[in-house]
Amino acid sequence: MAGEGGVKRAIGLMSGTSMDGIDLAMLETDGDGRVQRGAASFTAYDAGLRKRLERALETAKAIETRSDRPGELAQLEAELTDRHAGAVEAFLTREGLSPARIDVIGFHGQTVLHRPLKRLTVQLGDGQRLASRLGIDVVHDMRAHDMTLGGQGAPLVPAYHRALAAGLDPDWAGKLPVAFVNIGGISNITYIGQDGDLCAFDSGPGNTLIDQWVTRHAGIPYDSGGAIGSEGRVLSGLANRYLTSPFFTARERISLDRNDFKLPDDTEAGLEDGARTLAFVTAAAIAKAQAHLPQKPELWILTGGGRHNRLIVEDLTVATRHTGQVIVAEEAGLNGDSMEAEAWAWLAVRSLRGLPLTYPGTTGVSEPATGGMLARAKRPDIA
Repeated sequence: MAGEGGVKRAIGLMSGTSMDGIDLAMLETDGDGRVQRGAASFTAYDAGLRKRLERALETAKAIETRSDRPGELAQLEAELTDRHAGAVEAFLTREGLSPARIDVIGFHGQTVLHRPLKRLTVQLGDGQRLASRLGIDVVHDMRAHDMTLGGQGAPLVPAYHRALAAGLDPDWAGKLPVAFVNIGGISNITYIGQDGDLCAFDSGPGNTLIDQWVTRHAGIPYDSGGAIGSEGRVLSGLANRYLTSPFFTARERISLDRNDFKLPDDTEAGLEDGARTLAFVTAAAIAKAQAHLPQKPELWILTGGGRHNRLIVEDLTVATRHTGQVIVAEEAGLNGDSMEAEAWAWLAVRSLRGLPLTYPGTTGVSEPATGGMLARAKRPDIA
């Protein structure tokens, strides 16, 4: 039963920088070494909502404090929260579960502004509204406390990656150091050393530039499997312009916002060459991250939507061929689509226990830090 022996049944909700929809995953976990992965789902955003979210990124530039909601952001926050509630309700119905069978929800919300140098991060999502509608306790706003202690507020998933690495099948468990790479809108890397030490940071653009490029030039949300890019060629001058950005040459790693890298001008590339070059940049940026790691990984485990783009996978495989092996999460018995949502479920339970979510080696925080806000919901006890 959920909750026995410190183990809780948790749902994680993640809407990432790709802004394509809501990933949901269920775990039974103690927020530490016990991880029993359950069912997962995805609820896509419609085209109209995606456009409103893109406009929200511009509106959010006016935010000066975390509570600011200029323009339509307050209305959009309520709508997004209700969309997440609907996703949970549909999932519970599908799985034959009542809300009373879920101990806690980890709610990320939709990031519309992330400015670590200003100690400012804003995720649209009303935790109390979600808890009240569903009748389930909600842990939300898990990035902010890290920032008050000098951290970047991201990435938060590395501690969960370490828990997964400890439970890998024997075929993979001995391959250390291991790097988990989440290729979402922004790519981030988690390094786990032989002694379990953690090092994590954003490595550069993931899918966001590719998605925006094919949306602009082909009217579709993403390059499925890298099909468009496979018809093009890498434009070395354009690739080098990205890869010589100060972000890659700086000694200090910082977390990225979706808007930190701009699209090429329309005169710089056609549809296919642009998609191919941006896929190469994503892979090259991940490979360049090795310069900031204690050792080069023996195993790379790819998660997130970018692992479906064969060009990114092939380019990274070539770039790391002398040092490590590149696999997608499923080859290690993991779910590369739901991993971040799983992490938010795990982090919610960890937050309830007051355990660290972030570490000096993951976000640059001054000391291991817990985090999150708890929104309580009244509900009947389990019979």
